[in-house]
Amino acid sequence: MTGTEAGESGAFGVADDWSVDHAALRDSSLGLLGSLDLRRVVPGADAGGSRTHDVFEARHQRIPSGRAYGGEIVAQATDAVTRTVDAERPIHSLHGYFLRAADVTLVTTWEVERLRDGRTVSSRAVRGHQDGRVVFQGLASFQVLGKGAEHAAPMPSGVPEPESLPTSAEMLAGTNVRDSEYWGHERSFDMRHWPSPVYVQAAERESTEIDGNLPQHQVVWLRAYDRLPDDPRLHRTALAYLCDYTMLEPALRRHGTAWADEGLMTASLDHAMWWHRDARVDEWIAFVQESPAASGGRGIGYGRLYTRDGDLIATVMQEGVLSLPGAGG
Repeated sequence: MTGTEAGESGAFGVADDWSVDHAALRDSSLGLLGSLDLRRVVPGADAGGSRTHDVFEARHQRIPSGRAYGGEIVAQATDAVTRTVDAERPIHSLHGYFLRAADVTLVTTWEVERLRDGRTVSSRAVRGHQDGRVVFQGLASFQVLGKGAEHAAPMPSGVPEPESLPTSAEMLAGTNVRDSEYWGHERSFDMRHWPSPVYVQAAERESTEIDGNLPQHQVVWLRAYDRLPDDPRLHRTALAYLCDYTMLEPALRRHGTAWADEGLMTASLDHAMWWHRDARVDEWIAFVQESPAASGGRGIGYGRLYTRDGDLIATVMQEGVLSLPGAGG
């Protein structure tokens, strides 16, 4: 199947219907699949009739903040560019900037420019906009798989098995913060933190203090709630989708802050991702994360994604606005 053929609505086995019952999103991956149900608009062409750009439309999952989830934005950008490249050239990197928040009630239009199709590498530019205002812009690269040197950073030892850890829903049981239902049940993925998550309660200093400071690292196990279609392009795109949920959490952990703390403000600024090998997101994936730096009202998140067997499948980095409660953050 070519990239063009893959671009039709419902290509990943999603019903060609943009109306989703909100209740059906509970403990389900329908939010993920629905957000990747891009609809193709008539592709553009140059004077000679060769296609130079493609246009898609996408809708967003409704979430409490009213702003589209950043990982959904990255995944839609990834999906749009992927649909313009032949399947034998998988995506290997994407670099993009979040330019403004996207409104979950509006359709986002994705424009893809076909910059180059070389012998083994293809390059694409992608821009998402709502009502004429750009919300995201990025560049992506695709390559025919080749042979060469291989190495990978090992997965940390001593990480608990996901079955031994409580779910996000279990950790949020009995809380009444605004986002608890969304955090616990509507994120398309079963998520289990180690150490304990910082949804409502900040990291515990007594049990996690290192050299006088709280740690700036964590591991999150993730697995799609539902069995997903077998298309490897969907699983690559879904990796982009899940990454933004917890990218800044190590920085919050380091500074003793929880998501529910009054006065906390975060926003993704940019996103860079490299895909190393294929894996299924409906099987357990360990997201090993840390925050190497925070300054100037911004924080850096760095993460490596591993299969349960310890294969490194992707690397991701992000900088985001990080305004902590209290004077001076």
